[in-house]
Amino acid sequence: MAAESCHSRSISWFVKSCIPADPSRHISVPVPMPVPISATPPPTTSFCCPSQQPPPISALPDDLILECLVRVPRASLPPLPAVCRRFADLLASHAFLQLRGAHGLLQPSLLAVSVSDHGGRFFSQALLQFRPGQQQVQVAALPLPLALLHCGSSVFAHARAVTLGREIFLVGRGATLRVDALTGAARACAHTLFPRKKFAAAAVGGRIYVAGGSARTAAVEEYDPVADAWRVVAEAPRRRYGCAGAGAGGVFYVAGGVAVSGDGARALEAHVCAGSVDALHVASGAWARPRALPGGGCVMGACGVGDHLYVVASHAVELSFWRWHGGAGRGSDLRAGGGWVALEAPPMPRGSVGLGMAVRVAMAGIGRETVTAVMSAAAVRGHNVVGAVPFEGMVLAYDIAGGKWSRAPDLPPGFRRAACAGVEC
Repeated sequence: MAAESCHSRSISWFVKSCIPADPSRHISVPVPMPVPISATPPPTTSFCCPSQQPPPISALPDDLILECLVRVPRASLPPLPAVCRRFADLLASHAFLQLRGAHGLLQPSLLAVSVSDHGGRFFSQALLQFRPGQQQVQVAALPLPLALLHCGSSVFAHARAVTLGREIFLVGRGATLRVDALTGAARACAHTLFPRKKFAAAAVGGRIYVAGGSARTAAVEEYDPVADAWRVVAEAPRRRYGCAGAGAGGVFYVAGGVAVSGDGARALEAHVCAGSVDALHVASGAWARPRALPGGGCVMGACGVGDHLYVVASHAVELSFWRWHGGAGRGSDLRAGGGWVALEAPPMPRGSVGLGMAVRVAMAGIGRETVTAVMSAAAVRGHNVVGAVPFEGMVLAYDIAGGKWSRAPDLPPGFRRAACAGVEC
C-alpha cells in the first residue's frame, strides 16, 4: 500500500525507476547519502546551519515532480505508485497523460491481456508498440486484485477488452477488470448484470456497451466508468451468440454469430446470422440493420476506426476484409446512406484456412491509421487436415491510408485467447 507522504527512500526508488529496464543498459547513478554530523563539526564557511537537512522530495511542487515522472520509461512505471500516495495520484492524473503526450512519449499500441491458468491468480499483458520503423513486444505478469482471486481463469476465457482513455476494461463472465495501460495497476469493477459469453462489446461516447452472449436475454447494457455501474439501455432485435462488437461514429455494432430464440420452457433454436449486422445509434436509441455482407461471408472479427466499421469475414476456404460507413444520421440512415467496400484480404499462411480448420480473429483499431488483426488457426477436434499449418498469435497490421497489410511481431506463446485493444501508452 502506498505511503501517505514521500520519505528519503522515495528518492532511491525514483532514481532506480529512471534507469532503463534492460540490464545491459544500466548505468551507475550516484545517490547522495546523508553523513552523520559529529558532535564537534569542523569549521565551515557555509552560511547554512550545519544541522539543516536537505529538503525532502515532498517539498517539490507537483508540476516539477510531474516533469520528472513523465520521463520515466514505461517499463519502469509499474512500481512507482507504491512509492507514496502522492506519486500514485500524480501518475493517475490526466495531467500526467497530457504531459507525456506533449513530450511525444505516447505510442499507438496493441495491448493483449490473457489470464493465466495457474489458479487464475495472475494475468499477463503483452504490449506491441507501433513505433515508426520499430515494433517490439513487451510482456508483463501482474497479480489479479484481491477481489478477483476467487475467480478461476475460465471467467476471462472469452473476455472482451474495451479501451476508455488510458485504461483497458476486461469484461468477462461475471467479473470485470480495469487495467491502467501505463502503470499496469489493476482493480476489480462492477460486473455485467447478466452473465455473458462470446458477446459483443465496444466503447461509444466514453461508455461501454455489451450485447449478446446470452440465450436468456436480449438486453443491451451500458457501463458508466465514473459511477462504476451497469444499466440496461435497450433491447437488441436479435439475441446473438458468438458475435463481435465495434463502436464507430456514435454507433454500437453487433455483428455475426447465431441468433437464439426460445425460452426456458421450450427448446432453444439457433438461426445463423453470421453475415448480418445490428446497429444501435447510441444518442437516439434507434436500431438499424445495415446490409448483410456481400457473398454470404461469416463475420470473424470487427472493430471501429473513426466513423468506419472494419470486418474480417470467412468464406469457408478464404478470408475477406470489408469496410462499412453508415454515416452520422439516425437509425435507418445507416442502411440507406452506407455501403460495404471490399479491401485487400489479410494474408494467411497456405493451408491455414479451409474445411476442418478453426480460425480465430481478434481485431482492434490503433489510433486512426491502423487496423490490427490477431490471427490463430488450428484443426477442428476430430479432423485430420492434410497440409494444415496451425499457428497462434500472428499479428497483422492494415495501413488504412496505404490500403496494405503487413506482418507485425507475433504475440508470445500462451496468448491464443487473449483479448486485444488499441491504446496510446
